Amino acid sequence: MTQKITVIRGDGIGPEIMDATLYVLDQLNAGLEYEDADAGLVALEKHGDLMPAVTLESIARNKVALKSPLTTPVGGGFTSINVSLRRHFDLYANVRPAHTFPNTKS
Repeated sequence: MTQKITVIRGDGIGPEIMDATLYVLDQLNAGLEYEDADAGLVALEKHGDLMPAVTLESIARNKVALKSPLTTPVGGGFTSINVSLRRHFDLYANVRPAHTFPNTKS
């Protein structure tokens, strides 16, 4: 079974980070299929919007997105792309599992 995920390559070093991440995932044979989507400065140049509707539709459809760092332009009333994503998808918690091990200071 495969799972399609939305991949947002990002700006700056984002594409390089994403290439390395996707390489690792491919080596794991995790059954992932990728759907590229634009956000950030690339999206602003191509679509005239930092977070185009087509990208939001892709994330909603696939229910999973993998995102590299994105640039939000300074000034001009731009809202952080991360904040926009959290608000749009009602995501307000970043819960990460943590484990403690016996006989270790934590």
